[in-house]
Amino acid sequence: MSDVVEIAPLRESELAQLFGLANAVFASTSGWSDRRVLDVLMHDVVFVAHEQGEVGGYVALFVSPGEQVIAEQVFVAPGHEHRGIGHRLLAHAEGYAIAKRARTLCIVVEPDNWRARAFYSRLGFIPVQTDLVELVLPSLV
Repeated sequence: MSDVVEIAPLRESELAQLFGLANAVFASTSGWSDRRVLDVLMHDVVFVAHEQGEVGGYVALFVSPGEQVIAEQVFVAPGHEHRGIGHRLLAHAEGYAIAKRARTLCIVVEPDNWRARAFYSRLGFIPVQTDLVELVLPSLV
């Protein structure tokens, strides 16, 4: 796990880079939509992981009016896999959701993305819909 990872809110100057990275990796997959990815990046709460000055990944969070925060996109950039960035992004998302007093943190995940599903399962997320996994959060007293 890399010790030199910082997580910060998305800077407007990073938007095109994040879209380009995600597009390069996922554009050929069945669930890809340029419009949807751009909408999420422009309207959700996005946190970016930086590893030694490079973008290592991001998580895009939608704060629902109910009791959920939904990670609509979780992405680790090529060359930054298996270095703890996914763990740190989700830990940051979990802390954010708890601070927002959400009851659950959900992640949208493609039904055939078994690698991601196994990763989320190891972190305690359980499937609740075909394309959604959920973690019940501790509540603030």
